[in-house]
This record gives sequence, C-alpha cells and structure tokens, in this order.
Amino acid sequence: MELALFALVCGLALLVWSADRFVEGAAATARHFGMPPLLIGMIIVGFGTSAPEMVVSALAAVQGSPGIALGNAYGSNIANIALILGVTALIHPIRVQSTVLRKELPLLLAVTLLSAALILDFSISRQDAAILLAVFALLMTWTIVQGMRRKPDALGDEIAAQGHEKHMPLARAVFWLVCGLVLLIASSRLLVWGAVDIARVFGVSDMVIGLTIVAIGTSLPELASSVIAARKGEHDIALGNVIGSNLFNTLAVVGIAGSIHPFAVAPETLTRDMLLMGGLTASLFILGYGFWNRPGRINRIEGTTLVLVYAAYTAWLIRSVVATTT
Repeated sequence: MELALFALVCGLALLVWSADRFVEGAAATARHFGMPPLLIGMIIVGFGTSAPEMVVSALAAVQGSPGIALGNAYGSNIANIALILGVTALIHPIRVQSTVLRKELPLLLAVTLLSAALILDFSISRQDAAILLAVFALLMTWTIVQGMRRKPDALGDEIAAQGHEKHMPLARAVFWLVCGLVLLIASSRLLVWGAVDIARVFGVSDMVIGLTIVAIGTSLPELASSVIAARKGEHDIALGNVIGSNLFNTLAVVGIAGSIHPFAVAPETLTRDMLLMGGLTASLFILGYGFWNRPGRINRIEGTTLVLVYAAYTAWLIRSVVATTT
C-alpha cells in the first residue's frame, strides 16, 4: 500500500514536470521551423497539455483498467472548466477576445453532446472510438487551416509574445521534446500502477480514482499555464488551454482508450459525470461566447460559482465512495 501511494505521488509530480518540459520543447521546436504562432497555440500547446491524459488513458486501457481512462478524460474536463477556469478567474477575470476561440466554443459543446450520445448504450465500442477519432481528425484539419491563414487574432498575438519570452536554442528544444516525452510515458506507467493498486486496496472503482486523483493530477499542467497566462493578461491563452484540452480529452483520449480496449460505461457516468460535464460546457459556451449584448468573459463571481460547483461534485464523489465501502 505504501509503495503504491509513493508511486502515485511520484508519478503525479514527474508527470506534471515532464509535461511542462514536453510542451516547452515542442513549442520551441515548432517556432524554429516557422510554424505560425496561432497554430502552435492550437495544436502544439493543446496536444501537449493533454499529453498526460492521453498517455495515462492509453496505458490504463492496455493494462485492462478502462475506468481510469474514461474517468481521467471526463474528470479532467470537469476539473478544467470548474476548477481551473474558476481559480484562474478568481485571480484575474478572463476576457474572450480571440475569434478562433469563439468558433471553438460551439464545437466543444457539439463534441460533448456527441460523446453523450455515444455512451447512451452504456459502452464505448471500437465503432464509437472510431467515430470519436474521425471527428478529432476533421477538427485537427480545420484547426490547421485556421492556423495557417495567418489572420490577426488575439490568441496568436499572445502566443507570439510568449514565444519571444521563452526563446530556446533548437538543440535544447529537441532535447526537452524527446526527454519530456520519455519521462511522460514513464511517469504515466508509475501513476497508473499506483492508482490501480490503491483502488483495489480500498475497494474503490477505477472510474472514481480516474475522476478524482488521476484527473486532478493530469490537469495540473493546464492549471499552472492558465494561472500564469491570466496573471500576465493573456486571457485567450488561459481559455484556449482549457478548450483545447477538453476537445483532445473528449475525442482523442476516449477514442484511443476505446480503440485499444472497448469497455462498459457505468450508469452513473451518464447521469452524474456526463450530465455535469455537459452543463459546465454549456455554461462555458454562454459565458465565453457572450450573449445579450454582453462580451465574452468569466468574472470573479462566476469563477467562485465554478469552484463551488467543483467542490460540491468532489464531495458527492467522496460520499459515494464512503457509501460503497461501508
């Protein structure tokens, strides 16, 4: 038990550190090869911040623990909106200026509805996984087209300014890209092993472990980058991190896990977790897109509400765990 807990803590710490190195190395390498700033922000950073969820979920599926994979994806989405954006808005209210992000908000809502429709039969089959991955491929194609147009955009300007601050020689960038990826995989294996072992000791489902400990741990890179971006006034980077990560999680993370190992979905995943994830996504669409002559923004009051929602959800999960183990 002690060894599993040690593996879980060390795996989480190494996962966060290696993910940060991987993102910095990948972004710096892309800049050296002339990739447009907007494309770096939408593809490289989006992929990098979701790399922990992807690797953890793929390894969990390979090792026969698909509940961790699904819980990690949906739990991270819930944490990204309620916890990360809530905390970020408390530190500094978030304004939405990027036209690209305003286009991605309805896409995220549509993707969430699609994922809900696919688990109505309480399973993720290889056909469901193929649909998710196909939509992901189409979305990436659209994203690349948007990023290559080089039109002025607030997100692209913020990414470009951030790139000037973090200039890195090509050799060092490639080094951190490769080392970050290797350590990401190693730390994910350690994390999954520790999480599965702890779940078995306490008699808790893999899904609950994925929704709580693993989801929060793999969302730490987004939390760090969003808070730093908000404090610098880079509001669109803060929101872009969350939108990009949630799109990757819903489509690629679940799609990869389902293609490796089809799995059953517990009824409470639909009635509890998906329902909350859908509601939070809809609220993010309303707040971020802006309606009724109101600009897109998340203020401190709304941020406080999001954090309280996450606290209530976590308490609900803990109560369900206590009820099942007593």
